[in-house]
Amino acid sequence: MKRFLLLCTVLGVSLYIQAQPNFGDDGDTSWKKVYRGSYPKTNDLVHTKLDVKFDYAKSYLYGKEWLTLQPHFYPTDSVLLDAKGMDIKEISIIKGTAKTALKYTYDGLQVNIKLDRLYTAQEKYTLYFDYISKPNEVKVAGSMAISDAKGLYFINPLGDDKKKPIQIWTQGETESNSVWMFTIDKPNQKTTEEITMTVPAKYVTLSNGLKISEKKNADGTRTDYWKMDLPHSPYLFFMGVGEFDVTKDSYKGKEVSYYTEKNQTKYARQVFGNTPEMIKFFSEKLGVDYPWAKYSQIVGRDYVSGAMENTTATLHGEGAYQNSRQLADGNGWEETIAHELFHQWFGDYVTAESWSNITVNESFANYSEYLWNEYKYGKDAADEHNYRDMMGYIGSHSEDKDLVRYYYEDKEDVFDAVSYNKGGRILHMLRNYVGDDAFFKSLNNYLTTNKFKNGEAAQLRLAFEETTGKDLQWFWNQWYYGAGHPKLTISYNYNIAGMPGVAEVVVQQTQNGQLFTLPIAVDVYEAGKKERYDVTLSNKSDTFYFKVNGTPDFINVDADKVLLAEKTDNKTEANYIAQWNNAKNYLDRREALEFFAKKNMPEIAKGLYDKYAPLRNFTLQRIVNTPYKSDKVVLEQIEKMAKTETNTLTKAAAINYLIKIGDAKYLPIYQAAINDSSYSVAGAALKGIAALDADGAYTIAKKHLADAKGSLNTEAKNALYAKGNEGDFELLASDYSEGPASFAKVSSTGKFAEYLAKLNDTQKIKTGVDFIIAFRNSIPAERRSRIDPSIKSALEKISKAKGGEIEQYIQANFK
Repeated sequence: MKRFLLLCTVLGVSLYIQAQPNFGDDGDTSWKKVYRGSYPKTNDLVHTKLDVKFDYAKSYLYGKEWLTLQPHFYPTDSVLLDAKGMDIKEISIIKGTAKTALKYTYDGLQVNIKLDRLYTAQEKYTLYFDYISKPNEVKVAGSMAISDAKGLYFINPLGDDKKKPIQIWTQGETESNSVWMFTIDKPNQKTTEEITMTVPAKYVTLSNGLKISEKKNADGTRTDYWKMDLPHSPYLFFMGVGEFDVTKDSYKGKEVSYYTEKNQTKYARQVFGNTPEMIKFFSEKLGVDYPWAKYSQIVGRDYVSGAMENTTATLHGEGAYQNSRQLADGNGWEETIAHELFHQWFGDYVTAESWSNITVNESFANYSEYLWNEYKYGKDAADEHNYRDMMGYIGSHSEDKDLVRYYYEDKEDVFDAVSYNKGGRILHMLRNYVGDDAFFKSLNNYLTTNKFKNGEAAQLRLAFEETTGKDLQWFWNQWYYGAGHPKLTISYNYNIAGMPGVAEVVVQQTQNGQLFTLPIAVDVYEAGKKERYDVTLSNKSDTFYFKVNGTPDFINVDADKVLLAEKTDNKTEANYIAQWNNAKNYLDRREALEFFAKKNMPEIAKGLYDKYAPLRNFTLQRIVNTPYKSDKVVLEQIEKMAKTETNTLTKAAAINYLIKIGDAKYLPIYQAAINDSSYSVAGAALKGIAALDADGAYTIAKKHLADAKGSLNTEAKNALYAKGNEGDFELLASDYSEGPASFAKVSSTGKFAEYLAKLNDTQKIKTGVDFIIAFRNSIPAERRSRIDPSIKSALEKISKAKGGEIEQYIQANFK
């Protein structure tokens, strides 16, 4: 699952994340003594057969199920199944063509069934269930990755919202598919499956495996039969229903398909079209060809997370939808596509045996984003991703959490920046330590040894040890079974008394908690030439001596820039200049640029010419706060970038830089860029025009708002808010009221309020106020504290400006 802990911009999810309780602070720490191992296996799932129909009016599922199980080892005469919130009509055991009713007890979450006799591990038995699933009546909390957990979702089932399609989709992780089917809803169970879905004939269905047949019924419905011959875990079962177009690609004769709403079909290949190449790349890298019968991706409305790796049928949130102008800035969903695809190996083919070991699912999926960037877009892009994710983990302040976490209050807690970001960085360090060939051979070993079964961190270690011949328990102990990360202070001495020709490097570990063993490379540069040394940090303070001919240009500790660590590196200005000139990794250059900016050094301008566009962009963000922001040569280069830069986000940044300069001579640049295919560039251009010609910006904004997203949408609204009149109300009010609940909407609320304060039409003002209050009230009460100050401030602007009837109206309606 691709979480939105650090990436999500949807207000409801983001606020939900922020509102998560800080477990342990409520005084109840008893969970710290509860060991969370793998779920005991008394019975094993063998095969699941489902026949389901949907009641859109009630948001019910009417189900019949045939579930085949067998005792795991010990004989048993009972079975405990997960079944949340079911209305159970019948539970029987199948004997040939006969059914025999069984006794059971049910607490609303699990059903304990007394079998007709004692069964041994060599005997299979099949149970039959007739039931109704009522997902909207099930109350189960979500997680930092999943904002809800009712398993089965009816989206706009009655069609009341004419701007939203009618859809059904399921979300199983962690243990929510048992809302709509009887199962042992644990990751260490695996089962084959068959599903028949009866739906209105106009709808398309998607499930795991292959669609074997479809049958039209006399009542205007159609029954689709899906079959999955290979075993997978219950949380990976999936059903999707709706009016979708299906765009088809292929990989080695296997279907690769993209299910999108009809108005998004023309963009489907632009968004998802790299998938066959991804499958080929991952298959070859892992030495395990894509193991499943097909690979489909579907986009669901109102999805509760980022995306989910249901076996052969990944579900994406609607953030995947992008038009050509958005895609001009790069496919913002591509890393998610790679992440979920990699799960088809790490998560689906081999599945974490318990949520405590979720690292063998999510850390790998996270690291796949690095691998794809490295392959497709180059090492700089991959290293930028690595740095961004490392800082995401560090910013989460999770130093007290082990990667493999056998103690937690709730299973949902493990879906965090430790399991994702930190775990991915740990794999990157491991790859660097053992080498590329050994790393991918070890992954192949792990996958082939445990295929269609379960894995955990210890099995991963054994696969690496068997492949490399190295003992790696020390690595697993500190990174997988330990918490925190190194905090390093690096000092240099090039003039040691009595030791000519020797350079000293001292590295101190200043973190609290465990000391780390860190094998790293150190590069010593003299006269532009590099000498590499392999050293290991392991103590509170480690001192290393290197032979030099004089004062070295600089010494690069962690020369491959792979450490998951916070570093205080006491290099000199001359050292950083040499680092910029000689060390070529993304982070080498970024560190140098950060230093140049901090020290107000003219070398900061060098970043404007860097080969990697995001570092040029980074330089623009930093140089504006230095004395060189108005330097003639600097401005000439930025002006050139604003005209000819090929990377749209960097071009937009260059235009935004010129806007801050405030010179009217740049107006032709803005005017030339207003029709750029990129929303980011066009948005920056409109902002520039507005700064110099508000009336002209107003005219342009009216033309562009209907087809504006991202920054162009923001700037068009700003221009209309600034110069708008009564005649613009319908346009602006509609845009505001229909806009998604996002932080951008919080920001625009104040400007919308300023616009309302200029109006004279009392009814329009009241309608606008209603929209602001409706937005606020759409956020659950427990999540409103972060937006209420902004909402209150916006409404106060209107009250102060209009007084009287409007002030009373706001007081009466804003509670």
